[in-house]
Amino acid sequence: MADGTRNNDRDGKSQTEPPADEAALSERLTRLDQKLSDVRKDRENRAGQSDKEQGNGSASASAMARGFRLSSELVAGVVVGGVIGWGFDKLLSTSPWGLIVFFLLGFVAGVINVMRAAGVAPERSLD
Repeated sequence: MADGTRNNDRDGKSQTEPPADEAALSERLTRLDQKLSDVRKDRENRAGQSDKEQGNGSASASAMARGFRLSSELVAGVVVGGVIGWGFDKLLSTSPWGLIVFFLLGFVAGVINVMRAAGVAPERSLD
């Protein structure tokens, strides 16, 4: 009666007898479900780790870009100040004084720009 056919009980009631294979099948399905859930969890963990690694990579790339931006702000201020000072020296024949003064002013302007770009100093409004 392993085929699941109906039997008449002693009382004459009709019952369905579960096949003997059904318990084994149910147990196999339960084990398979457990294995599948373990594999899914493992894949999710791996995906989560790779997302974190990619996030760290993009975060470091973003930090590197920010560092290059801040350093270029400082260098640009110093270079522009030096060029303006050199121009004043050539125009007015004041030898090193224009270069020194505008070089220092360019340095100060570069530091202020770096502080603004980094968010340390507030942006100046034209109100």
